[in-house]
Amino acid sequence: MPRPDLPTTGLAALLLASGVIHPVRPRVFEPMVPTPLRQHDRLLVKGSGVAEIACAAGLLVPATRPVAGWASAALLAGVFPANVQMSIDHGRRAQRKRTPQAVGVFAGTLARLPLQWPSVRVALRAAQRG
Repeated sequence: MPRPDLPTTGLAALLLASGVIHPVRPRVFEPMVPTPLRQHDRLLVKGSGVAEIACAAGLLVPATRPVAGWASAALLAGVFPANVQMSIDHGRRAQRKRTPQAVGVFAGTLARLPLQWPSVRVALRAAQRG
């Protein structure tokens, strides 16, 4: 099987970096857990970090790339509600604080939302190419 292409390697790097941060600094991610799931926020944050690390490793290994591609796409789609929740929370904070920094952070969270879908596409291509 071929080596991963640049987009697949980049996605693996992003997943690995994010996955490592999840168990090290779970408080960064806990507010992103959608409100109905907040009673399990620490477990969900750590579990998603482990899943991101596993997906990253799988994308880099030819034998596991197809499964890891599908798993990565599912993971990215699955955490999308957390990213929406983060934007909602930062939007409320920006409205309350009305500082350039708070507005800038909110704008950054909004800009990040549509970028998740190209990552899903990369993961699906990795699944198909193997």
